[in-house]
Amino acid sequence: MNNQLSERINKVTPSATLEMAAKARELRASGKDIIGLSLGEPDFNTPDYIKDAAIQAVHDDYNSYTPVDGYVDLKDAIITKFKRDNDLSYDRSQLVVSTGAKQALYNVAQVILNEGDEVILPCPYWVSYSDIVKLAGGIPVEVPTSINTDFKMTFEQLEAAITPKTKMLWYSSPCNPSGSIYSKEELRGLADVLQKHPQIIVVSDEIYEHINYGVTPHASMANFEDMYDRTVTVNGVAKAFAMTGWRIGYIGAPTYIARACNKLQGQVTSGANCIAQRAVISALTESPDRAHYMVEEFQERRKLILGLLNTIEGFSCNEPKGAFYVFPDVSAYFGKTFKGKLINNASDFAMYLLEHANVATVTGDAFGNPNCIRISYAASEKEIREAVSRIEESLK
Repeated sequence: MNNQLSERINKVTPSATLEMAAKARELRASGKDIIGLSLGEPDFNTPDYIKDAAIQAVHDDYNSYTPVDGYVDLKDAIITKFKRDNDLSYDRSQLVVSTGAKQALYNVAQVILNEGDEVILPCPYWVSYSDIVKLAGGIPVEVPTSINTDFKMTFEQLEAAITPKTKMLWYSSPCNPSGSIYSKEELRGLADVLQKHPQIIVVSDEIYEHINYGVTPHASMANFEDMYDRTVTVNGVAKAFAMTGWRIGYIGAPTYIARACNKLQGQVTSGANCIAQRAVISALTESPDRAHYMVEEFQERRKLILGLLNTIEGFSCNEPKGAFYVFPDVSAYFGKTFKGKLINNASDFAMYLLEHANVATVTGDAFGNPNCIRISYAASEKEIREAVSRIEESLK
């Protein structure tokens, strides 16, 4: 720790997913054959109709600074998307386009939280939630869940976690890392609890909305009339359209929150990339069915990896309803020694798999659940089969 650095940055934990991906790259560079199942990134190319829109934007000489909160016609496309896909009505003043959904989340935390405010995070949660909250001076309040509840927080758990200092509730559905989806009825139950606590604002992270396997229909907290003015809906194009590197996310929110995010963003990054914004207009205007072939492929891979992992003694998996991860409980291996290495926790287990199976995963500690690891199945069938085979062999 460097004393010249701020206390703020010294308290931040490096992103475990990016850290594991970096370690995997280092090992590959040294000649090891590493299968990477750590990053949350579709292994598809961006669809051609979206790339064509970007190419056209270059020819149309889009090269100037963009409006801080996004092009007007992109905002109109987002309005269309929210109404078509989520039955949510927003106007332009309620929208902010950012450099990825991660920046959108950061903006919201910075404009809402004061020092000591508490934010409820059902565990497991996306790896960056906790540190984004801490950077804003907030206190993450982790609510543990387990495979027995499909990694979803119950109404009773939410009520028990609320204190006079509670300012926000953050969750993702479909969930990264568990793939769990809150049904409309379950969200209504959580909303009923929140009605008794009108000071609490909800952040609903819906980035995996379209990667849904049809078991539980997608639902938005903002659909409820009594929660609309208390909910920030976060979304983006990275996952559903294989556009992770294009870095475009957005929010629909009460106007005062959106305008505050616009104010903050104007002093930090200003508007998002001009060419990427033009491409996203095409992505959101067209039906999401045009990219549904990816979801169909992910569904086949989900079936494959669950079938393979469930044959390994010690792995306990829920069935993900969305996203492209499995989140097996591996606590059965804790306290055991393999090839001279004692496995104390999920971090040890993930590192063991990297070093001895040449497979990169992510420890569940990073997601608030120390009994699990996250495995991405955004990989080819061949890679999935080989990776699970290596894992099984390393544990014999």
